[in-house]
Parts: sequence; structure tokens; C-alpha cells
Amino acid sequence: MVAQLAVSLSGIGPAVLARCVDLARELDLRGVPLSLLLAPRKAVEGAALDWVRDRLSGRDVLVMHGFDHSADPYSLRRRAEFSALPAHEAGLRLVAARAALHRLGLWTEAFAPPGWLASPGTLVALRRHRFAVCADMSGVRDLRTGVVVAGRVRPVAEHWSYLLGVGRAARRDGLVRLGVDAAGLDRLATREVLLEAVDLALHHGASPVTYSATDSPSGSTLNSAPSGAVADRNP
Repeated sequence: MVAQLAVSLSGIGPAVLARCVDLARELDLRGVPLSLLLAPRKAVEGAALDWVRDRLSGRDVLVMHGFDHSADPYSLRRRAEFSALPAHEAGLRLVAARAALHRLGLWTEAFAPPGWLASPGTLVALRRHRFAVCADMSGVRDLRTGVVVAGRVRPVAEHWSYLLGVGRAARRDGLVRLGVDAAGLDRLATREVLLEAVDLALHHGASPVTYSATDSPSGSTLNSAPSGAVADRNP
């Protein structure tokens, strides 16, 4: 079993485009594709949209990142969108989100909820609307089989323990998931820590993947496990 490395980028937009381009260039040099997280209601435009389309012509993949990131109306604590929605409401938002992407000429069957939190109703709605992958806080779910590859997402943290955790997961042949918001790339330290984490995972033999149905932890790994099982690759 080989470790896998998935890197995601959110918050893409005109104001941070130069940082996104710089990060993608660095990852291209390392042979690491990006999972591009977009919220359709906050969709990119102009040069940023052109850049996303160009990236999608290569190995990068598009991941629907919620709809508009509005607070969940079914949560008294104003939790993240899709974290507590029932199936019907989640389905309505997914339909609206796909329509918004369609107007931009974009399409995806991969989903990552805002805050990486998806309610049980959201998972039901995703299956009903034929999504193939859901990447949440604790793992990557194949919605067609119900199998999950365990591996918590690791937002970039400028602390020595961050790299220790990445190295440990890679050495154990786990799923290493690195997530960064483009707004944070204005800090040189954030950019450098992310690239150090990528280099460390690659040093330990991690294979770069994305959150797509064909090039993700839900590919050969999940398909080899029985339906409903959990393939825990990051103990």
C-alpha cells in the first residue's frame, strides 16, 4: 500500500490570482495536481476563471465547495453551510450550485462542504444527484459504494507539529490531505510550509492524487474494498 497526497486550493479569485498561479507553478514542478475548490455562488470571473479553465485542461480537478457559504439555517449555532441540512434542502442547493457552474461552462461530480462538514442529509442528496466523491473533514467518501478512505484534511499551519503530522501519515502509507486558502498565500511562511509538507510527503513516496472520481483515493483503493467498508489508511 502506497501513501497518497491530495492538495486542495480554495478562495480562488482575481485578487489572489497571482498567488494561485505561483503555487500551481511550484506544484507542477513537483508533479502534484491541485483540487480546485469553488463555491458556485462566489464563482471566479475574468482572468481567474480563464486560469481555472486552463488548469482543468491538465491534471487539476474542480470540486464544488458548497453553494454560497451562507450559515446553515437549520443550525442554532450558525454552523457551516451543509453541516446540518436535511436532504431536501441540501438537494435544492446542489441543484442551484450545478446550475451556477453550468453558466460558467464548468462541471464536476466531486464535492467538499464548507468547513469540511457534511450532514447525513447532504450525503443522501449528493447520492441522489449523482455526485461521485465527497471529501469531508475525516476522509474521502466514494458515494457510489459508501466506502471511505480515512485521512483528515490538514489546513496549513505554521508550526513544527504540522510537518511532523504530515511525515507520520506519509510514513504509515496514509492519505495525506493538505488544504490551503489562497488568501493565506500572501504570507511567505504559509506558502513555504505548504511546499515543505508536499516535499516531505513526496520524499516518503506519496503518490499525488486529486478529489476526482478517476484520480483520487476513491479510485483503485476504494473499489478494492467491499461496499460499505471503511479502508482506514491513516491510523
